[in-house]
Amino acid sequence: MTGNTTIADLFTLWDIPWIVTSELAVVTLVYVRGWRRIRRTRPAQFPMRRLVAFLGGIVAIFVAVASPLDTFSESLLFMHMAQHWVLMSAAPPLILFGAPVVPMLRGLPRWLIRLLRPLFASRVLHKAGRFLTSPRVAWLAMNAAYLGWHIPRAYEFALSSENWHNFEHACFFFTNLLFWWPIIRPWPSHYSQSRWLLIPYLLLADVVNTGLSAFLCFSGRLLYPSYGAIPRPFGLSALNDQIAAGAFMWVCGSMVYLIPAVLTVAQLL
Repeated sequence: MTGNTTIADLFTLWDIPWIVTSELAVVTLVYVRGWRRIRRTRPAQFPMRRLVAFLGGIVAIFVAVASPLDTFSESLLFMHMAQHWVLMSAAPPLILFGAPVVPMLRGLPRWLIRLLRPLFASRVLHKAGRFLTSPRVAWLAMNAAYLGWHIPRAYEFALSSENWHNFEHACFFFTNLLFWWPIIRPWPSHYSQSRWLLIPYLLLADVVNTGLSAFLCFSGRLLYPSYGAIPRPFGLSALNDQIAAGAFMWVCGSMVYLIPAVLTVAQLL
């Protein structure tokens, strides 16, 4: 991007990654097929809102990787942080609200189900799933990925390689699927511990987010040199861009954790 960039470019410069888009299309077809099948026998568990939520999550991923959020991610830190927010805080909860496990299984071809049945029945797989979605592990995994990839050296490394950049985004998305699992409890899973434990779970995640956001806002120096070594779009300085990115993370990130915490308290009371 150059200094000749216009405001219209923030809405029109799309760069569609066809491999990821094809993968999203396949996942969507499998889910819709499975949702239609299971809805015949369990309409109460799979109302239309589950389908809408899942499709919303897929659209959110597509927007994150194909829209100007991605196009401008290497020239505007603010846009890059907005892209991360979509991958971490918008797409994962929406997909989990769609209760994807059973529809995805029901949507697979029968021959593939027969082939994978021993794997699905494995106790090791079930134990691994319970371990990864336990609150302690899920919280640590999400925040380790969040903080780890925002260390300046790691962040710069991801920017220098498209493959590692994609891996970084995959880390954000999948660790946040784990993080949101205990909160949303997608059917047929259930939360065996007290729901009150979700309050510190969410508030401590907000503390981590606030700390990182404040560091970006108030460090007083450019943390990611790559943004200072390129032409700046819209005449926005690299340091002001960093401050705007930190403010976005602070406000939008906190809302994502605090609103569910308040709703959980209200529900428990």
